Parts: sequence; structure tokens; C-alpha cells
Amino acid sequence: MTPLQFILAILLLLCTPGPTNTLMALGGYSRGWARALPLIPGELFGYLVVIVPVATLAAPFFDAYPEAAIWTKLAAGLWVLYLSYRLWTSGKKAKEGAEISVRQVFVTTVLNPKALIIALVIMPHAGLLRLLPWLGLFAALVLFAANGWIVFGNLMRRTERFEIKPVLVHRVAAACLFLFAMILASSSIQSLA
Repeated sequence: MTPLQFILAILLLLCTPGPTNTLMALGGYSRGWARALPLIPGELFGYLVVIVPVATLAAPFFDAYPEAAIWTKLAAGLWVLYLSYRLWTSGKKAKEGAEISVRQVFVTTVLNPKALIIALVIMPHAGLLRLLPWLGLFAALVLFAANGWIVFGNLMRRTERFEIKPVLVHRVAAACLFLFAMILASSSIQSLA
């Protein structure tokens, strides 16, 4: 894979709406741009915790035991479903929006199927030293995309034509996460059947 192909593939995944991006946008909405920036390391380290060991060690295991990837996807679906519930119920008492934590972003990213896709399909399978330049490029792309989601959330907060209530943002984010959880669960259950 050429560096340009790598950049395009990673950006396509990172710019696709999903559970981590929903939390980043919600963080931008509730915290504002500058105060949401500390969420980015949670996303980056969440991806790296999955990508580095899978790309360097576990890729042969997942090739030999594809059902392990299915169970991982099912666990991710359960976590996203839990986050959806938390956002929906916290929306009732929201004044300025949910306070998204770095820990929530980290755990959601670790369980995000995009991390496995990046590790198994896009990232070269090699030793850590050969992987370092690709990881550096990946880190820069995560910083760029995460910042974009935070800015998007912050812009939703600043709209002047109509007021977007925090409870509405919570409910929309919760519905998106619920839909994503159902997609993950249904594809995992179909793969197990």
C-alpha cells in the first residue's frame, strides 16, 4: 500500500460516523473546541492499544480463528449499546450537554471495530520498528479527523438560526450509537449462525 492509499483509507474510516466520532462531536458540543481537545489522546491511545499488538502479533491468530473477531465485534456492540443508554438517560438532566470523559473515548475506541479493520486490513503487518513510520502517519491523521469532529460538535453549539437544546443532542447521539450497536450485534449474530 502506498502512503497516499494509506492516507485515503485511514481518512475514509476516521471520517465515517461511528461511536468514537459521536463522542468526539458531543465533547465539542458540551465542552467547546479548546476544552474538548484533551479527548483526542484518549482516541489515539485507544486505537494504538488495538492496532499495535494486532498488526505485530495477533493478525495470524485472527486469520486462524475468525470467530474471535466476531466475539470482539459483539463486545463492541454491547459497549456502544451501554453508551447509548447512558447518553439517552443523561439527556433528561442535561443543561450544557454530557461531560464526555477521556476514559469513555478510550474504551469506546478500543472496542470500535474500526480499530480492528485498520489493524488487520490497512496497517502493514510487520515488526514494531517497520511499523513506526506508519503509526506516526496514522497518529497525525487521528489528530486531524478527531479535531474535525470536535469542531463539528462545537459548530452545532454555536448555531444562531435556531437553538439546539442539549437534550436533543444527547438523544440524537444516543440514537446514532444505538443504531451502530444494532448493526454490530446483527452482523455478529449472523456470522455466528
